[in-house]
Amino acid sequence: MDEHTRDPSVAPPDGDPTGWVAETAHTGGHWEHATLRRATVHGVRLYNSGEFHESHDCFEDEWYNYGNGTTESAFAHGMVQVAAGAYKHFDFEDDDGMRSLFETALQYLHGVPNDYYGVDVLDVRTTLTNALNDPGALHGWRIRLDGETPTARQEDCAFAADR
Repeated sequence: MDEHTRDPSVAPPDGDPTGWVAETAHTGGHWEHATLRRATVHGVRLYNSGEFHESHDCFEDEWYNYGNGTTESAFAHGMVQVAAGAYKHFDFEDDDGMRSLFETALQYLHGVPNDYYGVDVLDVRTTLTNALNDPGALHGWRIRLDGETPTARQEDCAFAADR
């Protein structure tokens, strides 16, 4: 675990997603990179509330914590592209821009575990692939986090504003 990605205030997950280090006889459970989990929770909630630019900012800020070639970097960069693509589609009606961003997102998310830091990455990849052919696939779609589709709270907006 990198010291700069630790944050003991980040809550444990429901379940056992990739990124969670289970409790052992000598240590309690913890997120391998708690700041990534924190940014993910805020970013997903904001995305699900249609706050795509703010969601993008949550993931982008965290992406810079990781070097190229890491799964953490690929995940965060892919989610940046997901939020940016949705922003292009919903706010600018630019489906060519959305497709370009989603194609890049799929490249980054390729090989990321299906349940990464609580995000249902398999569902994200499936929806992006479907949206390449039918952008309407995005309408009503929400990102699942810990098996739920949470929406933004005041703390999520404040987190994004601090980025």
